[in-house]
Amino acid sequence: MADRPALPPGAASGIGSLPGTDVVEATRIVLGELPDLPHLPELPARGPGADIIGRSAALLAEFPVELYTARWQTCDRPGRDLRRALDFLDRDLDTLTEQADGYAGVLKVQSAGPWTLAASVQRPLGGAILRDPGAVRDLTASLTEGLREHVADLARRIPGATVILQLDEPSLSAVLAGAVPTESGLARYRPVEATVVAERLRGLIGALPVPVVVHSCAPDVPVALLAETGAAGVALDMSLLDLDKAETLDPLGEALDGGFWLFAGSDARDPGTAARELWRRLGLTPAKLPQQVVVTPSCGLARRTPVEARRALDACREAGRRLREDPEG
Repeated sequence: MADRPALPPGAASGIGSLPGTDVVEATRIVLGELPDLPHLPELPARGPGADIIGRSAALLAEFPVELYTARWQTCDRPGRDLRRALDFLDRDLDTLTEQADGYAGVLKVQSAGPWTLAASVQRPLGGAILRDPGAVRDLTASLTEGLREHVADLARRIPGATVILQLDEPSLSAVLAGAVPTESGLARYRPVEATVVAERLRGLIGALPVPVVVHSCAPDVPVALLAETGAAGVALDMSLLDLDKAETLDPLGEALDGGFWLFAGSDARDPGTAARELWRRLGLTPAKLPQQVVVTPSCGLARRTPVEARRALDACREAGRRLREDPEG
């Protein structure tokens, strides 16, 4: 498990996706609007292979996938679908390498996590990888190896950067609750035990040389479970938190009191307001707020217009500045 570096106080970042298909412009926007904690932009509007599943599947080591009836599934050998996904990723990395030349600071990259991939990638004989514990184990091992190479490549490209990884797990809550639909949509896969979920995540996170933040825009993010896996922090939609529930506040409070990072997602006019309110409710030291909280939009921005996306990132940057200058509000 990698040590948690110090975050830039009052930093802002994006979740990952942006609108449009111009990676050069997207990278310029990220570096310009989020100078303290930029990220590798994702542009799913480019089509299959630029989507979260295809893009992340391109990172898998010796675990080829292909598109079949608009779904990603495993296959025997790499084909044109995987080559397209790899081409998108290589182009994005080349652009970031050029645009961020000389950058020295924290830099974030994103990938779908093993449980979201297991719930989304199908097997040729039918059914998601999720239904086969052995296949999930192989998938996790493949993703771990691929991510090790991915972050090492980024470190070589931008040697002044301190890389952190955001593991996108939008399906995690559904996996735990037995709410992932089968291919037909008429049934649900059985729930996976929390101990098994944690074991797979712990193995992956512990094998990576960079800190990992686990992101989910779903309700009921299992913060206590994530804190036990060695994750450095959690990224969530603050509007989905029920601050009147002890089941919500207690795990967050314990994790944050221990130094956990919070990537606080909000689409409010002042995106930092929810983080301040949470801090007050938990009775945490105000001075630690800008050191542990990164302000982000509530989720990816791919469905926004370019103007709306830039405005959202600008609001996050300004909110982070206010948290840094006046953490008590």
